[in-house]
Amino acid sequence: MDRETAEPQVDELPGERAREWADYHGERAATSTYVYDFVWDHTAPAEGPFCTDADGNVLLDFTSHVGAAPLGYNNPLILDPMQEFDLVDPLKIAGQDFYVSGGGTPENPDVPTPSGLMDRLLETTSQYGMDRVFLSNSGAEANENALKISYDHTDGKYGITMEGAFHGRTLGTLSLNRSKGVYRRKYPEVSSIHTVPFCDDQDSDAESCSCGFFADGESQLETMMGSDGYVDPDEVSYLILEPIQGEGGYRFPNEAFMDEIARVSETYDLTLIADEIQAGVGRTGKMWASDHYPIEPDVITAAKGLRVGATISKSDIFPDEQGRISSTWGAGDIIASMQGALTLDAIREHDLLDNATERGRQFVESVRDADLDGIIDVRGKGLMLAVEFDSPERRDDVLESAFKHGLLTLACGEKSLRFLPPLDVTEREIELGADLLCNAAE
Repeated sequence: MDRETAEPQVDELPGERAREWADYHGERAATSTYVYDFVWDHTAPAEGPFCTDADGNVLLDFTSHVGAAPLGYNNPLILDPMQEFDLVDPLKIAGQDFYVSGGGTPENPDVPTPSGLMDRLLETTSQYGMDRVFLSNSGAEANENALKISYDHTDGKYGITMEGAFHGRTLGTLSLNRSKGVYRRKYPEVSSIHTVPFCDDQDSDAESCSCGFFADGESQLETMMGSDGYVDPDEVSYLILEPIQGEGGYRFPNEAFMDEIARVSETYDLTLIADEIQAGVGRTGKMWASDHYPIEPDVITAAKGLRVGATISKSDIFPDEQGRISSTWGAGDIIASMQGALTLDAIREHDLLDNATERGRQFVESVRDADLDGIIDVRGKGLMLAVEFDSPERRDDVLESAFKHGLLTLACGEKSLRFLPPLDVTEREIELGADLLCNAAE
């Protein structure tokens, strides 16, 4: 496949073989998400945003596997450096029980190891004074450990989450979710979690806020913890937020809201957890979405684009007691940690933050200029992009129509589609994707 000339080519979706694979899988797998019957054939040609399904259809994937493949398919920026690695057994290591080397020296190994990934993560979070990393297998585990170290650090009992939040599917992180009811219904929850609005009203300030976060001259957080408040700030273990909400609808925060998060966190010395699992690792045109705002996170959680989970913080927040946090299979496997390290290298060495900013701007302008009926908002930072429709039904129809045209996208929130092109997406590929979306919407 030649990425420079490839285009979506669709006969029938889903085709006969895709239906066969989906049905076979469905007879064995527990009911889960599965947006549509797209069956990627990993033995067929694929590169960047282009992939081939089981029936030979070529599709433009603007989901990047929900951000977990930040450079798309078979990207030479990842594959070429990995050619130096010879497969070994076991690939899966007991990552918090044993160490692993990559040949050479720790500072300059022949291939990146989990410690090499941690080096890179600390480089990218040095502006927040972070000096320790705990690796795990997933974003939910990264958030779960963020909660645990925050409870341990503060001896508090309260947590604060945001309306519209999504932080994972473990029992602990489910207690923080405020997006779809299906995630939490009937499951037991961690007690003493308070919820405040996530203000995404871009046309308002603190005096005109319509979401309820600001009222009568102060924020709900200040009302909660101020001199006449009902929560002792010394008993708050953490305030957790996605700097940009993902599953909740690609909601971008109001500036006054983020100013207030920063002020309250500093005034009351709150442990601030920034969930960067979907918005981090270059997705927004900066390495971390937090970098766009005045907040100073004490803990950053990452996963998806890293291929492993990571809880990043400071020595004085992580517990000292051996075994207090641990995971036999933490850090994924040798290849996963290597892919995470190489992804961070590619972002830095090939100016992919600048590319994300420029190509994201191109997508937003193209779709806005089309001025299509039924679209009420087009928004984004970098390549974290959303198109909002006037109803959930129209959104779902456009998602299905885009699929039939060969464009893969995903729903989020109540009536939005999200787009996560590869971080090295080209001008031509953005133009293709915008055209396919507009054709589907029409």
